[in-house]
Amino acid sequence: MSNKTPKLTVVGAGPGDPDLITLKAIKALKSADVVLYDALINESLLEYAPDAEKIYVGKRKGCYAYQQEQINELIISRAKSHGHVVRLKGGDPFIFGRGAEEIDYVQRFGIETNMVPGISSSLAVPAYQGIPLTKRGSSESFWVITGTTKAHKLSQDVYLAAKSNATVVILMGMSKLNEIVSIFAKENKQDVPVAIIQNGTTKHEKFGFGSIKTIEQVVLDKELSSPAIIVIGEVVNQRVKLTSVYEQVQEEIVF
Repeated sequence: MSNKTPKLTVVGAGPGDPDLITLKAIKALKSADVVLYDALINESLLEYAPDAEKIYVGKRKGCYAYQQEQINELIISRAKSHGHVVRLKGGDPFIFGRGAEEIDYVQRFGIETNMVPGISSSLAVPAYQGIPLTKRGSSESFWVITGTTKAHKLSQDVYLAAKSNATVVILMGMSKLNEIVSIFAKENKQDVPVAIIQNGTTKHEKFGFGSIKTIEQVVLDKELSSPAIIVIGEVVNQRVKLTSVYEQVQEEIVF
C-alpha cells in the first residue's frame, strides 16, 4: 500500500493533436503515479508522465482491453496501492466519454476525485477543416449526437435533429451512415452538405465532402472509416479557407 492519498483525476486528452491538450492536463500527468489511457489518445502525451505506470485500457470496434467494470476496479486498486491515478480519455471525458460514470463509481470508496476538461473532437475536428458549427445566417445551433447507443442502436435524437435547421455532429456513426442518410433523405434533405473527417487533427487525417445523396459514394471513393466524425448542415459549405487545409489539399494533388 502507498502512503500517498488515493486520488483519481479524469483528464481530457483532446481530439488527437498533442498540442491541443491543456496546461492543467499536463500538470495532472506530471503528478500521476498511474495512467490508464484510452485508444484514441495521442500516445506521445504519455511522455508527460515518465515515471508513472501506464496501462492501456482502450476499446475499439468491440475489442476491449478491459471491460468497464474491470477499469473501475483497476482505478480503485491502483489508487489505493500507488496514489494518484490519471484516467486519460480522448476529447472531453464528459462528452460520450463515460468520465462521470467512473467518478461516480470511485466516490463510493471515499477516493478523492478531480476532472480536467478536454477539447472535444466534436468541436475541434470540424474547426480544423474550417467548418464553423454555427455561423450567422446558416446555423443558429448544433447537435452533438452519438451514432451508437449503449444498445448498439442509432440514437433516436438523430430523427429529431434531421427535422431541425441546426448543424448535426454525429460521433461513432460510421457503421450507421446508411441509416443516417435515409433519415435525412426522408426529411427532403438530400442536398444538405455533409463532411466526414477521419482521424481528425492528426497526421493521419482524411476527409470527404458531399451531400446526403452523395456522401456514401464519397466514403467508398475516399476509403473513409472509423474513427470519424460526421458533420451535416449548411455550414459545411460555409467552411473558411485555412492555410493548413489548403496545404493539405495541395499535398494530395501533388502526391
